[in-house]
Parts: sequence; C-alpha cells; structure tokens
Amino acid sequence: MIKQRGEFINYRNYISILILVLNISISFSQNDKCYDSKEFVNQLDTLKYRIMMPKNFDVSKQYPIVLFLHGAGERGNDNKAQLIHGSSLFASKKNRKNFPAIVVFPQCPTDSYWAKVDIDRSSYPLKIEFPENTKPTKPMELVIKLMDDLVSKAYVNKNQIYVAGMSMGGMGTFEILARKPKMFAAAIAICGAGNSNLSKKYATTTPLWVFHGAKDNVINPQESLQMVSRILKYGGTPNFTLYANDNHNSWDSAFSESELLSWLFSNIKN
Repeated sequence: MIKQRGEFINYRNYISILILVLNISISFSQNDKCYDSKEFVNQLDTLKYRIMMPKNFDVSKQYPIVLFLHGAGERGNDNKAQLIHGSSLFASKKNRKNFPAIVVFPQCPTDSYWAKVDIDRSSYPLKIEFPENTKPTKPMELVIKLMDDLVSKAYVNKNQIYVAGMSMGGMGTFEILARKPKMFAAAIAICGAGNSNLSKKYATTTPLWVFHGAKDNVINPQESLQMVSRILKYGGTPNFTLYANDNHNSWDSAFSESELLSWLFSNIKN
C-alpha cells in the first residue's frame, strides 16, 4: 500500500490505472495515425477534419462513406480531439477488414455547435430548443459542403452514405438528416436531441438507430424518446436502445453493440 494525502491507495489498483491510461494513450496514438489530417476550405472559411481511407484503397473501386460528428467536449482547432470517441471503432483491424469504408471526423470550433440550437446551461439536464426555418451554423454548412464534395468522387458509393454522432454530434446527426434528407442510407444518433417536427423529412427514408442512457443528467433521455416517437408518428421504424444504467456516456455501450456496424452498412439506398 502507498499513502498519499492521508489516504491509502492500493498499489495494484494504482498500477492498473496507469496501465489503462497508457493503453488509452497508445490506442489514441494509433488511431491518430490511421486518420489523415485535412482542411476543407470554402472561400474564407476552413473546416478541419480527419479522414481514414480503406486499407489498400483502390481509386477504381467504390466505397461507403461514414460521417462522424463528435460531442461538445471535443470541439477545438487541434484537429485531434474529435478522434477521442468513436475513431477506434472504425479503425480496428477487424472492422477495417469487414467494413472497408471512408470515415470522416470533422472538428467543430469551440464557440459553435453542429446544430442550430439554443442551450440553457443554468441547470441540468440542459434546456434545449431548436429554432425552425434558420440557416445552418457555419460548421454545419461546411460539413454539408465537404460531404457534397466527397460524395461527388467516383470512388464513393452514393448508395452507402452514413452519418453518426454523439451528444452534440447526435444533435448534428438529426440536423443534417433534416437538411440533407436524401443523402444518407442510415444514421446513428447517441444521447442527442433534435427538432422532432423536422423528422418528417427523413422518417420513412433513412433508417435510424437511436441510443440514450436512462440516467443521463446532461441531455434528458426524453429528448431521444421524443424524436423516436415523432419518427414513428411519421411512418418511420427506428431502432431505439435505452440503457437503464447509463449516464451521458451511453456511447460506450453503443460502440460495444456487436451488431452496430453490420446494421449500419447493411442499409443501402435503392
């Protein structure tokens, strides 16, 4: 046992924590190498993003493309933080072999959001409102233009374009579906929220898998329930998973779903 600041810490536990932190650091470093650092420039605006191409990429072939939208905690301009959550899922050797795809991780600046949203942070869960009939935020506008550019490439399968996001990125997922309802073959929204009225635009055309933690004290799980309820009302048939014991980090459970990627890539537009 070692003593620190009047408390005893189990030596084995201390070593285990150090090993865990080291493994996370190594994993993140490996993922960082898988995703090339890029910038998308549109007039005077720049969107930083990371992109992972399939192994043995062949320009004469066609590949699915996945857009992943990160949460508020990964905003910035280092073009790295957005890889903290989700990147290892797509970059694992098994998944790169079984699901060869182009995977895109854009980064939202610290002072903005993916979705057009008003957030009251004076209490938790957050009070969230989505105004209608508004222009997209600058980061969302750039993401849409980036996707339009990528999808125009001959090596992208236009029938297998996907979007996924967590927390703020879950909001962005619902948002981009409403703004580009004909683009995506399927979508994953984790612990997010959205304007349920706009779900009519994609309810019957875009398969969804929505996740949330029942104990989420950041974004109320009722937000996802409302989205799912309205999608059902408009004729959609979304998958919905509510984790009884999860707080806001329900993405950990979602990423562990054994059928997550097989479900995602099984959806192909007609």
